[in-house]
Amino acid sequence: MLSVRPKVAELSFQVFGRALHPELFEVFASKTLERGDYRAQIDITSAGHVITWRYRGLTLTEVACSAQHPLPEKRRLLSYRLKGERNDRVECRGGIVYHMNYQLEPVAPEVFWSFQEQLNSDSQHNGLMHVFDASGRMALGAVSFINAETRSRSLMVQAFHTFPDDYAIVKTQSVFELP
Repeated sequence: MLSVRPKVAELSFQVFGRALHPELFEVFASKTLERGDYRAQIDITSAGHVITWRYRGLTLTEVACSAQHPLPEKRRLLSYRLKGERNDRVECRGGIVYHMNYQLEPVAPEVFWSFQEQLNSDSQHNGLMHVFDASGRMALGAVSFINAETRSRSLMVQAFHTFPDDYAIVKTQSVFELP
């Protein structure tokens, strides 16, 4: 199966107060985490990732994907074109707080290749990783790496997605906090 990324200019970042159907996404790597009363499913997809976090009947789903990707509008809490840098937070029932930060960083080719090489070597030991096929224009494919840190009252997820055709790196950090 060919796994190539869309252009970085086509990306969006969305958060939903519900689960999304898994059939909506092509998943290349997946990991499930459980700690205390919360559970998280983390998936690397063609354009980024999907994180589905559940706690006592509450579900939050974070999606980094192509803006053209057909997603529902029902119970969408946040929706941004993935450009520049942004911070936001959502306060949910029961005192649960979701924090997000993302950054789209265009870099010089030598910085890009150095970062991607470091991701490849560092991520062999920890986290969830997928190396995508080359697009044809570049000899090496994109890389997605996701690292999650579980605590008894929170989950922090850091994701790094590279886009070789654009010499761009998408970095996201999400924190799901219990009251």
